[in-house]
Amino acid sequence: MRDTGNQLDQALSPYLQQHRDNPVHWREWSEAALDEAKATGKPVLLSVGYAACHWCHVMAHESFEDPQTAALMNRLFVNIKVDREERPDIDHIYMTALHAMGEHGGWPMTMFLTPEGKPFWGGTYFPKQAMHGRPSFSQVLEAVAKAWEDKQTSLSASAADLSARLDAFLSAGGTAPGAVPPDLVARAAEKITGIIDRELGGIKGAPKFPNAAYMEVIARGAFPAGPAEQREAFLLTLRSLCNGGIYDHVGGGLHRYSTDDRWLVPHFEKMLYDNAQFLRHLVWGWRATGDALFERRIAETIGWLSREMRLPDGGFAASLDADSPDESGHAEEGAYYVWRSQEIDALLGIDATQFARAFDVSPAGNWEGSTILHRLHPHGEGDGATYDEERAKLLEIRERRAPPGRDDKVLADWNGLLIRALAEVAVALEDETALRLAKDAFRFVTTAMVQDGRLRHAWRDGKTAGNALSSDYGAMIAAAVALFAATGEPAHLEQAHRLAEALERWHGDGQGGHYLTASDARDVILRPRGDQDDAVPGGTALVVEALTMLAQISGDPAGTERARTAAEAAFGRRHDAIGASPALTCALDRFVHGSELAIVGYRSNPGMGEMGAAANARLDLSRIDLRLRDTGGLPEELPLAAFRPERYPAALLCRDQACRPPIYEIDELRATLLE
Repeated sequence: MRDTGNQLDQALSPYLQQHRDNPVHWREWSEAALDEAKATGKPVLLSVGYAACHWCHVMAHESFEDPQTAALMNRLFVNIKVDREERPDIDHIYMTALHAMGEHGGWPMTMFLTPEGKPFWGGTYFPKQAMHGRPSFSQVLEAVAKAWEDKQTSLSASAADLSARLDAFLSAGGTAPGAVPPDLVARAAEKITGIIDRELGGIKGAPKFPNAAYMEVIARGAFPAGPAEQREAFLLTLRSLCNGGIYDHVGGGLHRYSTDDRWLVPHFEKMLYDNAQFLRHLVWGWRATGDALFERRIAETIGWLSREMRLPDGGFAASLDADSPDESGHAEEGAYYVWRSQEIDALLGIDATQFARAFDVSPAGNWEGSTILHRLHPHGEGDGATYDEERAKLLEIRERRAPPGRDDKVLADWNGLLIRALAEVAVALEDETALRLAKDAFRFVTTAMVQDGRLRHAWRDGKTAGNALSSDYGAMIAAAVALFAATGEPAHLEQAHRLAEALERWHGDGQGGHYLTASDARDVILRPRGDQDDAVPGGTALVVEALTMLAQISGDPAGTERARTAAEAAFGRRHDAIGASPALTCALDRFVHGSELAIVGYRSNPGMGEMGAAANARLDLSRIDLRLRDTGGLPEELPLAAFRPERYPAALLCRDQACRPPIYEIDELRATLLE
């Protein structure tokens, strides 16, 4: 290891690469960096962020690029920079520690650790100059260093105590498994529906996030035959996401969140995981209603993913930055996405008036003198027009602007989420483009991101970083199952089984549960379970749902038992805090209520389309829908392999490891799905 200077020049992460020219002597997180702290006796300054984070850029410009501040950091601390997307385990541990200290979380996260990596104090963004009662970053650095010098023994003791509490909370074991109650989602959905904004959807107040996992809880409570109030809450939120400024009406795709309480002004970064979950919700909305709005947003979002996020070999990049150069070359949040009314007038000519009325364009603008296009206003949907040609013209012009930065690392879990979403689009809408994108991305992750036979977490420019986490395995197992359901190709099911075996080998706890980090991880102070959900489902939620889906599709008793032990172990740990784990709640609901529907036949068979439409119309989020041309090529061990229809199309519905007689008539299928 090099002893001095900034050591980020070989980092895989674009976020770390952004800091490679800082005068700060940054290290990547590693055992070697902690050994350096132990050897020097210095505490560790841990800075965690991500490439699309606006305030991360602000703090970097103010402090990390400043020679005086950097000199202070280098003299007093061993400085470690972490990309939270590359090391979600590190982020999870220390963000939980920050919350335990009574601080609000967020990024950039700034933590101070003992040389052993145990946290003793922290915060988020610190300004360069003291303001509004907050100390400057330099004042913080000096105060922490002085406290370490004067009170090292007591600080080390408190850090050890906090770390022990973190271990008990994040690595919880020894809790008795719990039987999952069948009304788990119904109770959770009722509670969440009570805090939904009845006018615009989403959770009340500002900022407004898509809150994908909470919305899935509501959707699971609502469909196929739940309370109308929950159905409306889900659909209202989805329509607001489709029409608000949080959606990119020119290029497609969802921004990360809205800074206000009316979905108008987004934080303009775009995250792959948000859009993967958004796609699934759009499919549900379309299936439940047939609303063309949802179908358009599916096509537009897939178009954006293909155009701006897909890498040449098929993997998908992680995010787009919020900031981009404005006309004068200064980095400004949202510069790429906003418009002035005179631009609209010049580009659209006589069509500008109606477009402006529909999308809230005015000379005064609706945000800082510019306009964020949206249709969530009284005139937004009044004329029913989609303005496809006008939006295409704006996209053509916008692509001449300096684009926001793209974090082009490929993450196995985020790609897994998207692959599954695309496969579900392919089944519901018979979308060959979505299926091709899903298969290409799956092939990329399972080839380019495997090193020495082992799945890796991140890839960029031909290099990989970090062994896979349980979340990577969970997302990719679910992706493989979804692809099998869409294609009937045995290779996808075989891959799902291989991933499940690797998950047990590296992450199993020997009692049916799992850890987020692998058994051979040596650079973490504890092994978290991954029970808590964030904007991305936690590792436990992804694993429980993936193992359940694999058991559903394979009908394997051993696989069913594996899913049961994982689900009951997770519920045993989280039964008294299930509200903080909405994605886990959804996964447990699948475990309790899962079913499978196979529709077998060719598109040319009369009635095949009608059977697919009947399945779509009866939305059941715990049911796996398969579309198969025939069953002859399926692995012999699958229950479906024994299904030999008398004629095509035919449907087979299975629940609780038992299948109904084959169904050949549309009306009979509709009636059976209503039971």
